[in-house]
Amino acid sequence: MAFLRCIPNMVVMAASDENECRKMLSTAYQYPGPASVRYPRGAGIGAAVDQTLETLPLGRGEIRRQGKNVAILAFGSLLAPSLGAGDKLNATVANMRFIKPLDVELVKQLAASHDALVTVEEGCIMGGAGAAVSEALAAAGINKPILHLGLPDRFIDHGDAGQLLAKCGLDSDGIAASIVQRFGKDQPRLVVNNG
Repeated sequence: MAFLRCIPNMVVMAASDENECRKMLSTAYQYPGPASVRYPRGAGIGAAVDQTLETLPLGRGEIRRQGKNVAILAFGSLLAPSLGAGDKLNATVANMRFIKPLDVELVKQLAASHDALVTVEEGCIMGGAGAAVSEALAAAGINKPILHLGLPDRFIDHGDAGQLLAKCGLDSDGIAASIVQRFGKDQPRLVVNNG
């Protein structure tokens, strides 16, 4: 995702499930320029697939869980574990869908209504989707605590995707733990739900 962001007029999408992937492929087909869809290898989460070929509004994300204090901006396949972490922490979770064009209005809205932002992506942090969020905040003059979660700056072994993501702290428990570690579980505004 990071290397595609620098291509002019390029649309970069990341699908959270099978149905969204289908919609993104349709969106890419209809777009009059270069477009890409990032989807993970292996099986999807088992989402039901619509029978119609719908397109997505270009550069628009969606709120999937409303919470308080922390907003998790999930890109692609890490939406499901982000929703799990959101449940544990009572955090808002947004399915960002587009790395480019980024839904800057949604980013600004989440920054205005939350104490901290967390970006989560199945890709490198350097130059990736989280970097796009930080760039958008900087361009808007918004100073907000932000945590970027993604793949570490090293080669990842080949193996079961779920196990490898968990090893990188990108499952729901790992995401929640990283948020608590960065922002502290004792903050009065950050409530951890272990039940």
